[in-house]
Amino acid sequence: MRRTSTFLYSVLCFGYAFLYIPILVLMAYSFNSARLATVWGGFSTRWYSALLDNSQILDAALLSLEIALVSATAATVLGTLAALGLNRMGQYRGRTLFTGMIAAPLVMPEVITGLSLLLLFVSLQELIGWPSSRGANTITMAHITFSMAYVAVIVQSRLASMDESLEEAAMDLGGRPFAVNMDITLPLIMPAMAAGWLLAFTLSLDDLVISSFAAGAGASTLPMLIFSKVKLGVTPEMNALATIIIGIVTLGVIIAGWMMLRQQRLLARGQVKA
Repeated sequence: MRRTSTFLYSVLCFGYAFLYIPILVLMAYSFNSARLATVWGGFSTRWYSALLDNSQILDAALLSLEIALVSATAATVLGTLAALGLNRMGQYRGRTLFTGMIAAPLVMPEVITGLSLLLLFVSLQELIGWPSSRGANTITMAHITFSMAYVAVIVQSRLASMDESLEEAAMDLGGRPFAVNMDITLPLIMPAMAAGWLLAFTLSLDDLVISSFAAGAGASTLPMLIFSKVKLGVTPEMNALATIIIGIVTLGVIIAGWMMLRQQRLLARGQVKA
């Protein structure tokens, strides 16, 4: 038993080291004064200043954030409606087809999804003249298409485990279906919607393959820009950009963890109703 515990502990340490040591090295080299990203030349913050002066990277980052915000919000709304349709409408004609259409983006390779969306946009442009060109709008629609499926699965799982007696009691007391959904169902599934929004936002911000197919010559997201620069060699500015992103994500995780810990303590003390 002792040998097994030592082996498992060693595997765990190796796994965490394999994941996080490259990230720590990247963050350390973001403060490298040398122009080569892999040669240490002394401590310096010159590349953070260079990053702030690089309008190409800043524009790509701003475009990625805008697309991620819009696509995550739209995907959350549409995914929630799809989950309600699958969970609350019972059996109806076309349910199996609709379920398959929701699940298809989850298992479909991104190359196939990106190519099919590209052919769709080209066909629509030839038939009705819209979209006039591929850019931020087509990338946003493409991201909504595949991220909506993730939101639908998350919200549907919450609806499946939710106690329907609360909704039935509200309707027995005279509540109309719309009011019941807004006052009872929506607050109960709000954590799942928030989780779906965060996942959709992350998927949109991180996507490269589908964005490459849906983007035109005038639009370049941050992953596309980083990928194009990596092919020519990693620059210290990319290390600085990655360090800033890691810092923001780490701060968000710390804040979320602190809020969850505080909520658990309040629940334990009986100050908040479960």
